Amino acid sequence: MSQYNEQKIPIKAWAEADRPREKLIATGRRSLTDAELIAILIGSGNRDETAVELSKRILHSLGNDLDRLGQLSVKELSRFKGIGQVKAITIIAALELGRRRKDAGAKSITKITTSKDAYDILRHCFEDVTHEEFWILLLNRSKSVLSYHQVSRGGQAGTVADPKIIFQTALEHHAAYIILAHNHPSGNLNPSQQDIKLTESLTASGRLLDLPIVDHLIFTNNGYISFADRGLL
Repeated sequence: MSQYNEQKIPIKAWAEADRPREKLIATGRRSLTDAELIAILIGSGNRDETAVELSKRILHSLGNDLDRLGQLSVKELSRFKGIGQVKAITIIAALELGRRRKDAGAKSITKITTSKDAYDILRHCFEDVTHEEFWILLLNRSKSVLSYHQVSRGGQAGTVADPKIIFQTALEHHAAYIILAHNHPSGNLNPSQQDIKLTESLTASGRLLDLPIVDHLIFTNNGYISFADRGLL
């Protein structure tokens, strides 16, 4: 390998139009690649790579999937040479702000008319979650949103949804209707037999308490399914 190829040109030595920060100022944030945006966050690379090259390597290892990047912990990010704890925290914080921005948009939905409305409100709860969680969305008589609550948190294989907690929470918040929601970290959208039996049991209990279960959503990173839409309620 020639001496020229062995030398790494630092970002400061690049043409100004090619430097991520200067490029953002000159042409706007939308003109930057994902790697260039991450390079701005981490600030510097390592002895062998510029910040952009390091960012490209991180993204390449994740199939250029920003969702997968958002699922990494500080410890996992710090395994990349050149990414210490501070840089890892900076990346995670930036991605979390992006999620919260999407959450702010979901809060504008005040009334549930379709399963998609419920999905849009709750999807941020399940983004980048690698374990199973169970949530409930509570509605009033006009099916406007009252609040949503995490009921349980489990492992990758499942979680236990306690009916007592579900209905107690609904009663405390004066709910008229309940929408159930949980995720499948495996990516499989099909409801399991356990999912179906639990939904049947909670639906029956809801009728007795005059707290109808109007839907149950299963989330994955690729979308959702609705028990109501599939005629499973």
